[in-house]
Amino acid sequence: MMINSKLKGLSALIVLGGLLTFSACDENNNFVPLFSIEDDKNLGKQVSDEIAADPATYPILARADYIDQYAYLDAMVNEILNNGGVVYKDEFVWDVNIIQGETLNAFATPGGYIYVYTGLVKYLESADALAGVIGHEIAHADLRHTSRNLQKTYGVQILLSILLGQDAGQLTQIAGQIAGTVAGLSFSREFEAEADDRAVEYNANTKYACDGVKYFFQKLLDEGAAGGTPEFLSTHPGPDTRVADITAKAEDENCETTLIADDGWSNFQTTLPI
Repeated sequence: MMINSKLKGLSALIVLGGLLTFSACDENNNFVPLFSIEDDKNLGKQVSDEIAADPATYPILARADYIDQYAYLDAMVNEILNNGGVVYKDEFVWDVNIIQGETLNAFATPGGYIYVYTGLVKYLESADALAGVIGHEIAHADLRHTSRNLQKTYGVQILLSILLGQDAGQLTQIAGQIAGTVAGLSFSREFEAEADDRAVEYNANTKYACDGVKYFFQKLLDEGAAGGTPEFLSTHPGPDTRVADITAKAEDENCETTLIADDGWSNFQTTLPI
């Protein structure tokens, strides 16, 4: 028994050493020492399954009932994904769902499962603004922000036990916790700034205005509602600072900031339920 314990301990150290050696940085040069791309995909799938199993909390619109609306949104997502800057474009799922509800929100899980509330679509005034928000959420997934947060939250030992198959139930528990809070996930100032910057970079190579994400914040400012900014676009820093930073990033990128003509946006927006 003592020998077996030593062997198990040695195996764990070997695995940990390998993970730290080969997964110290992902393709975005982000430090993600334990979670692999497959781990992100598996966790995202579990979170997606949890969301699908809770229609009372997440009333997802069926694709069969909203064919044109999903075709419009899929085209937008694909336009952004094909900009050339999404590192895990071919590895992640990039599945998009529309949730019926007045909430001004959108979110993405690990592995690229994207969710957009009808309330947000109704609130935004242009396709460019929604493309900016979608780019922001794609960035959170592509930069693996949730996975990077998990290491801080749960620590190396718990994540290592999951990856070694010693605590499979813990992964299910984590997935359930994420599903229960994913619509209100809050990221650090650093992660939000990264996602804003990537949203500009992604959309710089699309038909949409590269600074479209700023229009959500601008509308909040115009309406004097900055204090009500939802968690998906966290208020640190404040909306006025975010608008200024996104504008400066667009100037640095020297990208197109002209809003596109109506490409079907009005029909998409008005035919969705609230």
